[in-house]
Amino acid sequence: MNRRMHIAATDAIYPVTALFVGVTCWWAITLATEVPPFVLPPPNAIVVRLAGNPLLYLTNAWYTLWKVVYGGTIGITAGIALAVFVAYVPWFRRAIYPYLVTVRVLPKLAIAPLLLIYLGTGMTTAIVFIALITFFPLVLNTAAGLDRASAEYHELLRSVDASPLERILYVDVPYAIPDVFAGLKQSVTLAVVGAVVAEWVVADNGLGFLILMGSENVRTDIMLAALFVLSIEGLLVYGAVALAQRGVDDRLDLGSVDHN
Repeated sequence: MNRRMHIAATDAIYPVTALFVGVTCWWAITLATEVPPFVLPPPNAIVVRLAGNPLLYLTNAWYTLWKVVYGGTIGITAGIALAVFVAYVPWFRRAIYPYLVTVRVLPKLAIAPLLLIYLGTGMTTAIVFIALITFFPLVLNTAAGLDRASAEYHELLRSVDASPLERILYVDVPYAIPDVFAGLKQSVTLAVVGAVVAEWVVADNGLGFLILMGSENVRTDIMLAALFVLSIEGLLVYGAVALAQRGVDDRLDLGSVDHN
């Protein structure tokens, strides 16, 4: 086992132990109290629920993942494109940046009723909502990252007649990558949240819809099973971004980049 695998295994011990303790406490509470199972089912009831109809949860997990990927890709692509304009077009930055900051602090749920009026109750509304919720963290983080490199590095490249494109590729982009991935991590997390909210309002499938149906029928076992699958899905999406960041860091040796 190499050093990186040893560190990863060591880091995994703590969350696994915390999960084990949490599930044990949950089980103990259900055994020691008289809480009805329909209010708080024991962990084994969730396992039985998942094992009894795995196709239901896998199918709805796929629908939720599809919305996350589709809407998230649109929001992330638009966010990076706008961040480039914000970073390299000064008049555009002065005109639009204050509004980006202002709109970012608005609760995105407040926008949902407007989307319902403008776009109806179809899948388009869900995709646009997810794209919007993933857009703002990425555009602000990426724009800040592209503006992070020291002026001394730019002067150095100008002294060797480097073109503006070379300045961007060899200085600005490496400095921006940590911020881009920080924005990506926020965006994918919000995309999962946005997908669930959208499925409560406009969808007839997905884990959010399954949770809503479980709530209306007071089926906490269905709700908790769907939440468990949703947690796994969220961790996988977040983990994919973290792995991509590690690969980029290793390839570009970004550990040596000075961000001070």
